[in-house]
Amino acid sequence: MSKIAIIGAGSWGTALAHALAGAGHDVRLWAYEQEVAASINKRRENDVFLPGILLPENIIPTNDLAFALANVECVLTVMPSHVCLSLYERMLPYLSPDMLLVSATKGIDTKQHMRMSQIIHGVVKKKSPPRIVVLSGPSFAREVAIGDPTALVAASEDANAAKWVQKEFSGKTLRLYTSDDVTGVEIGGAVKNVIAIASGIIKGLELGHNPMAALITRGLAEIARLASALGARRETLAGLAGMGDLVLTCTGALSRNRSVGIELGKGRRLPEILASMREVAEGVKTTYATVELAMELGVEMPITEQVRRILNGEIPPREAIRELMDRSLKNE
Repeated sequence: MSKIAIIGAGSWGTALAHALAGAGHDVRLWAYEQEVAASINKRRENDVFLPGILLPENIIPTNDLAFALANVECVLTVMPSHVCLSLYERMLPYLSPDMLLVSATKGIDTKQHMRMSQIIHGVVKKKSPPRIVVLSGPSFAREVAIGDPTALVAASEDANAAKWVQKEFSGKTLRLYTSDDVTGVEIGGAVKNVIAIASGIIKGLELGHNPMAALITRGLAEIARLASALGARRETLAGLAGMGDLVLTCTGALSRNRSVGIELGKGRRLPEILASMREVAEGVKTTYATVELAMELGVEMPITEQVRRILNGEIPPREAIRELMDRSLKNE
């Protein structure tokens, strides 16, 4: 079995730690919050982000990055996207060339409009050429933690690295597929959160199934256009990291981004909504980054643009929907 460091002990990082430890791996789980590490140490439970889940003894919680990264084979990072750069810069002195770096963060950097693997590569290459794998797919943390069957995709330009993650992470409840389309997998995993906010708005407005189906379908078209402009394969967006993750996040009650949209649809303002949340809804920051990236590339993303306007309080949700419906008619 392998020694794995998981950097980030929110619900998703903790769920992955639970799954990997259950498969027999030795897991060190780094938590930013001291109370999280203390909770796991005392009660074998992350009662802040994943309450009610008993964590195996082979998960060692820590607030010490040097300890978390010492002599591990794999570093799995599950931090919010906006701290990816700064945290990897902190981690750099403790990373060695033989470590496999796996990113399970779904987002786009708001300043440089970079995917997480690009940020990681930019930092780690200063020390040695990194081996990077991206982990994505339809997966709610609590369902993974309780053992519901889940399928994910491990994407890397290094086929052997992707196969290592596939072999080591797969088990009785996790099934991994491999891909070499890193861009498609990352864009699918990030931008689906924007469409999930829109899906929540539809739910908050108490609209029916017709607009939801239209949103998911046309939202996927927007994601595919952006991914293609960045060099990804459109068929990747028909897979787990595209359609699979999009459907889950747009329809599942456990989706934080959908929950943000629901409250927006009910008339609440974004600052009030975010202030009531403990974990990050990645779709909020990703909306702004996606709109700016699409503008740079000349890609049309009308749904994403309207989500941005709603988040900014520029337009009421019903007016945004009316504008989408009034757009010029065209071929599918």
